[in-house]
Amino acid sequence: MKTILAIEDNAGVRDLLREYLTEQGYRVICANNGREGLYTARHHPPDLILLDVMMPEMDGLEFLKAYRKTSNTPIIFLTARVMELDKVLGLELGADDYITKPFSMAELLARIRAVLRRVEGTPNKQVFEYPNLMLDRDARVVKVSGKVVDLTRSEFDLLSVFMESPSRVFKRSELLDRLQEEDALASERTIDVHIRNLRSKIEEDPSSPKHIVTVFGVGYRFSPEER
Repeated sequence: MKTILAIEDNAGVRDLLREYLTEQGYRVICANNGREGLYTARHHPPDLILLDVMMPEMDGLEFLKAYRKTSNTPIIFLTARVMELDKVLGLELGADDYITKPFSMAELLARIRAVLRRVEGTPNKQVFEYPNLMLDRDARVVKVSGKVVDLTRSEFDLLSVFMESPSRVFKRSELLDRLQEEDALASERTIDVHIRNLRSKIEEDPSSPKHIVTVFGVGYRFSPEER
């Protein structure tokens, strides 16, 4: 049974999440704010986190900054904010997906299942090695010039897709399908944010990328050799 941690300050929403997701076969634990969420996640490690943004004591963004230092557990933002900037910031900090309030429980369940399928669907050990870049799918480890770099689940899976098919050009929509298996509210922008974050971690000069190359008007491709 998968465990979901719901970090939400609204008692009514917490109760709704607990009741609905329990009926769907998940074990649900809850926290009232980010600070309590950190404690709960440390003592009861979840398989996925539903994270509200606006909370007292420690909000969702603060939680995400702290939590991503030690864990890559997938996180779905629950946000009432409508500004794209807020959603993009969440992705930049390491969220795997977001859903805007008010949302249907069916849509939330679909998002949860998509993220968990992505995590569970990682194939058995496959190692991709290039001169200064190595990815081990089984260990979920990426090394740049021999040094381990920390990637979010979305960043790791995106790089895995690229390294599996070097030099192939991927459309943004195709990359989104590979990551989420369903449409997102801001699909192309979501992929662009993940690409920017990934470049900052694996490229020597992110402003002039040599591995993840933009194919203007189409999408992105992975170049195994430094240009």
